[in-house]
Amino acid sequence: MKTTDDDELVALARSKPEKGFKLLMARYAETVYWHVRRLLVSHDDAQDVTQETFVRVFRSLNQYSPQIDSSFRAWLFRIATNEALRQLDKRRDGMVSLDDSPAELNNITADSYVDFSDAEAVRLQQAILTLPAKQQLAFNLRYYNELRYDEIAAITGSTPQSAKVNYHLAKEKIIRFMQLSN
Repeated sequence: MKTTDDDELVALARSKPEKGFKLLMARYAETVYWHVRRLLVSHDDAQDVTQETFVRVFRSLNQYSPQIDSSFRAWLFRIATNEALRQLDKRRDGMVSLDDSPAELNNITADSYVDFSDAEAVRLQQAILTLPAKQQLAFNLRYYNELRYDEIAAITGSTPQSAKVNYHLAKEKIIRFMQLSN
């Protein structure tokens, strides 16, 4: 059975959990991984959070409702985001902000999966990591995942206008960071 619609996959996962859930994971595992990876940086943390996200999705699949939730994808990203934020709360002390000195910002490290040969990408990642959580989420969801503001709002529990403001604030801070680090 070839399914292309998320709601069809959800219905299949509800009626035939093993088969349907495998298809949902095949469709979204990589996307969820990269979403949480951008927030957490660490490959190991991102793998753990991705796994925990799908465990939570499996346990609460009956709570998803296309009439209430904007889309399955937004519902899934909200769960993944909440799991990533839980993980970030565990290690909040290591965060820095754009107000910190450039020397402190250069001390941001990532794991061995980061390609440090692309200096521009490394600076972009450093800039994103210094943003407040809501701005970081809005930027990542819009820039990398190309989500609409209403989807971002559903994921972050805000309004589309707030998501748009957070994205634009993040973009301005990132531009300023990139200009200062040249």
